[in-house]
Amino acid sequence: MKKLIAGVDEVGRGSLIGPVFAAAIILNNKIDKKKLKDSKKLSKIKRKTLEKYIKKNSIWAIGSASKFEIEKLNILNASLLAMKRAIKKLKKKPKLILIDGNKVPKLQSYKIKNIIKGDQKVPEISAASIIAKVSRDRLITKMSKKYKNYSWNKNAGYGTSEHLKAIKKFGVTKHHRKTFRPIYNMLSP
Repeated sequence: MKKLIAGVDEVGRGSLIGPVFAAAIILNNKIDKKKLKDSKKLSKIKRKTLEKYIKKNSIWAIGSASKFEIEKLNILNASLLAMKRAIKKLKKKPKLILIDGNKVPKLQSYKIKNIIKGDQKVPEISAASIIAKVSRDRLITKMSKKYKNYSWNKNAGYGTSEHLKAIKKFGVTKHHRKTFRPIYNMLSP
């Protein structure tokens, strides 16, 4: 029997709004791993196409940590919490979990290894980066319909000049992470 390996990645750490998402993925034998790349290196259309392909050919789960959890725990700990939630939601327990980056969540009875730039090196992590990115983008696009002035559908809540100008003009929303600069600086007297 093949050793079950899960890849885990998160998205949304640098955004000024909303939750951070993580995905955990166990790929099946049928998937063409050559198709999988870091989500940041793929177009929006290609990511959506691959999302369907990955979901059809894997065991996958999404975890998130809310804006409130980010503000309470800090972004690193909230990201690790989102990863932990994704891992625990998997329908099968992997023998090994490979995580992008230099930090891993604490999970009893799981073998976990971090890999720097794992989203570029390990197909399971690349797949997780795609699923996490498309899932979070879907939520942010939905949120942007109510907050059109901020162009979240284009900037995913990141601190682009357009987004920062909108914050100065229209103010901070309930979705903005108030502990993040420049939001924190704008709210401080």
